[in-house]
Amino acid sequence: MKPVLVALIAFFSLQVYPADWTESAEVGALFKQAGVTGTFVLYDVDAGKFTGHNQARSEMRFIPASTFKIANSLIGLSVKAVRSVDEVLPYGGQPQPFDVWEKDMALREAIKVSNVPIYQELARRIGLERMGKKVSELGFGNKEIGDTVDKFWLEGPLMISAVEQARFLARLAQGKLPIAPDIQHSVREIVLLEQGGNWQLYGKTGWGVVTDPDIGWWVGWVQKGERLYTFALNIDIQQRADVSKRIEIGKASLETLGVL
Repeated sequence: MKPVLVALIAFFSLQVYPADWTESAEVGALFKQAGVTGTFVLYDVDAGKFTGHNQARSEMRFIPASTFKIANSLIGLSVKAVRSVDEVLPYGGQPQPFDVWEKDMALREAIKVSNVPIYQELARRIGLERMGKKVSELGFGNKEIGDTVDKFWLEGPLMISAVEQARFLARLAQGKLPIAPDIQHSVREIVLLEQGGNWQLYGKTGWGVVTDPDIGWWVGWVQKGERLYTFALNIDIQQRADVSKRIEIGKASLETLGVL
């Protein structure tokens, strides 16, 4: 399966780059120091400008993995597959790769621990027809979900680029998605990670394991006073130690660019 998916990634990768892009040597140095291949995109929403590392890769589409939990939450709430982010869903009772996933939980907790079986249950409740319609309405990546409602973000055919992630999250952060404002507010609330005196950091990780190499994501946004910055990072995960580098490089990039 992996060679096929790699070919699909190449086929569906976009080649039209953002017109207003600044390549950051400082961010590039962070990737080099960490010994990983990847991209980082910072989108200054008010200015309409992109800054980052590896512009060509920033437009390549990859499987979103658990970053899709943000969109999955929005869709589940909007079609009333779940009443609120605090309604408890069953994980199914099967052994899981992580003990923390072997527990019934609500979206508020499930998104924090990236509980795959909980979000698969949510997707099954949404159903293939409603899911396909909503993914298309949201304009998420290539908008392709195939015919298996609980795996398309983990195994494909859904794919998205870092630039597309940044644009999608800008709409969510501003409440401009075609979803009820209160639902967007609820989802923003459950992906809040940290906050300080005049800033809030929101984000979600992802780890795609069906390609070779694996793909690691960290996407989100920073509200800093009146300014909004969205970001997306993806890297090739060659070894287990690379997993933690998603947030490490991401935070270092935000600090280097003066956002955190």
